[in-house]
Amino acid sequence: MNQFLNPRVLTVLFLGFSSGLPLALSGGTLQAWLTVENVDIKTIGMFSLVGLPYTLKFIWSPLMDRFIVPVFGRRRGWIALSQLALIGLILGMSVTSPQNGLWFLALLAFCLTFVSASQDVAIDAYRAEVLREPERGMGAAVSVTGYRLAMLVSGALALIFSGYLGWRATYMLMALIMSIGVIAVWLGPEPEDPGTPPSSMKDAVEGPFKEFFSRTGVWSLLALIILYKLGDAFAGSLTTTFLIRGMSFSVGEVGTINKGMGLASTIIGALFGGVLMARLRLFKSLLIFGILQAVSNLSFMVLALVGKSYPLMIFTIAFENLAGGMGTAAFVAFLMVLCNHSYTATQFALLSALASLGRVFVGPLSGVLVDGMGWTVFFFTTFLFALPGLVLLWIMREVVIRTETANES
Repeated sequence: MNQFLNPRVLTVLFLGFSSGLPLALSGGTLQAWLTVENVDIKTIGMFSLVGLPYTLKFIWSPLMDRFIVPVFGRRRGWIALSQLALIGLILGMSVTSPQNGLWFLALLAFCLTFVSASQDVAIDAYRAEVLREPERGMGAAVSVTGYRLAMLVSGALALIFSGYLGWRATYMLMALIMSIGVIAVWLGPEPEDPGTPPSSMKDAVEGPFKEFFSRTGVWSLLALIILYKLGDAFAGSLTTTFLIRGMSFSVGEVGTINKGMGLASTIIGALFGGVLMARLRLFKSLLIFGILQAVSNLSFMVLALVGKSYPLMIFTIAFENLAGGMGTAAFVAFLMVLCNHSYTATQFALLSALASLGRVFVGPLSGVLVDGMGWTVFFFTTFLFALPGLVLLWIMREVVIRTETANES
């Protein structure tokens, strides 16, 4: 509890919330607004392209390593600037109508994702630099917690508010809630070791790569980043389809249990994992939580074998999300340890983009596997997909321990 009340950890919690809030406002919530306003389905599909900046944020992240906004310090200045722009853009969307200004709304949504992605870059860098070694596990956990809670506020709750307040007032309310992040930046502490900014744009662009690829075992580290959450990504890619089509649960049951309880389980798992990491340290946390992630996939296999069972469904979803939350907390802490503080923004953006490759590409392959082998064998296969990352982690244990130790000094 003392660690949770630490001002650095609390700041990271609220910044995690600030990071997650804009996501649904340019995604699912905006899609619902367009649907209610009877925008045609092809146009709604085109709106999904506004999320592109989230996958390309590493392109402009060197600017945020190189230059310093002249308020609040190197990282907090960029965060504050992004947050003020986000508030303005959300307010701009609130006074725009899909009926009278559809493409202007699309432009504002695209700008929102661009600034939101930029905020993510700055927050990720700040989190990696401000947290001390014993705080990284809890810091990663509360960051995930804040992010998920914000997605709930700007997603499900925003949809509920829209039914009573209307869309414009709902977006205005979201802009007001965004000010939570501004207050957190204002009151948040500066990192004790902020690193030295790159001396030139050339250094800001080339430096992160040169520094990272000069390390011992760098290619194995990159492979570990890709493989660690791969089995979890495979299992999660078709979970909703499995529960509805494979197990014949209703959409309402899946929404309540899988989404509602799943969110709660992920938050609990992340926080519990953060507490345990303070005792286990990084390597043991990655290993134990990774094993739990892999085993949790087998619970879906058991559900597929047994058939429709509410108690088993609840256990399976709770177990999978608890393990996934713990694994995510450890993995985010691992990425933080890997960053050099002179290039934190760019290196974290690149490493997190690399880690997301599995989630991006497993979807099409998952569908092919289920069609060819059925749900039971598919979920056993997702367990097998989790093993290479665990084996590589064990092989790389000395490198991981050495990297964590070097980051402390």
